[in-house]
Amino acid sequence: MRRKPDLLWTLVILLGLGIVTTGYAQSLWASKADTAAELIVVQASMVQGSMASPR
Repeated sequence: MRRKPDLLWTLVILLGLGIVTTGYAQSLWASKADTAAELIVVQASMVQGSMASPR
């Protein structure tokens, strides 16, 4: 009967690692999406600025 608690703890640890990994991946994905959105805004303002003052 000693095997069942060990298996249970193994499953609990694996589930916890999965939750932590998923949260970390989502935070990286969200920060990358925010960075991309900021980059698009900066590029758009640079294009508009260069169109406003032709050389």
